[in-house]
Amino acid sequence: MAVISIAREFAALGDETIQELAAITGYKAINKEYIEARMAEKGISSETRAKYDEKKPGFWASLSQDRDDYLHFLKTVLYEEAASGDCIIAGRGGFAIFAGIPGCISVKLVAPRDVRLQRVRTRFQCDDKRAELLLKQNDRDRAGFHDYFFGANWTDPVYYDLTINTGREHPATVARIIDQLRALIVSQENEKACMKRMAELRLGQDVITEIVYARRIPVHFVEADVKGSRVTLHGVANTQSAIDAASAAAGAVSGVEAVENAIQIVQEFAVMP
Repeated sequence: MAVISIAREFAALGDETIQELAAITGYKAINKEYIEARMAEKGISSETRAKYDEKKPGFWASLSQDRDDYLHFLKTVLYEEAASGDCIIAGRGGFAIFAGIPGCISVKLVAPRDVRLQRVRTRFQCDDKRAELLLKQNDRDRAGFHDYFFGANWTDPVYYDLTINTGREHPATVARIIDQLRALIVSQENEKACMKRMAELRLGQDVITEIVYARRIPVHFVEADVKGSRVTLHGVANTQSAIDAASAAAGAVSGVEAVENAIQIVQEFAVMP
């Protein structure tokens, strides 16, 4: 299996390219609408999604528990989809979420500003002033989203295996280029390593979900590092009983065979609600 993450500037024909790529590869396209539907199934409201989806949250939203919920379930959905088989991820920080995992390709789609402005004018049937505002807002939102949630400057080419200028090329051509890249650099060995790591990441998310959302155990900044079927827990708690409860919860998750607890006790620790 392989995972292709497509980061795309606004009006760089990202959706069109993903549709073409899905058609020639048979990979499942994981787009905005699909991700939102999956997150809604997990209890993330439309209001919460609107506050954080590919944009930097405002001051009060950045202090909210909703922020942590959004990122946790975004990762959960993407790990679940990736663990299920070949897929193409549209935006949502895929290049950062899947960084360093064998069998994962990261591509950035860009286009000259004047070309993007013309596309915006055509798509939204608006004048130059409105098109400029839409372009600036979307560029600012996407930059803020990646910086806030992943500490990444998404304009830095080092994050991508390939950057493609869609200013002159048809989405079908761009899709074929991406598919050729996939064929060249994703080996059977990489695919096996990808499947193994995705299963571990998915299991780690299941563990965190069980501790934080199902049982509501008061452990903060929970992380679950999974190697095979062994889980190491990290985080902060006020009491030993909370730590013990977290271990028990992790051990009850299907697929976990051993739990190592590295959660630290910090007396009178509190977080912003």
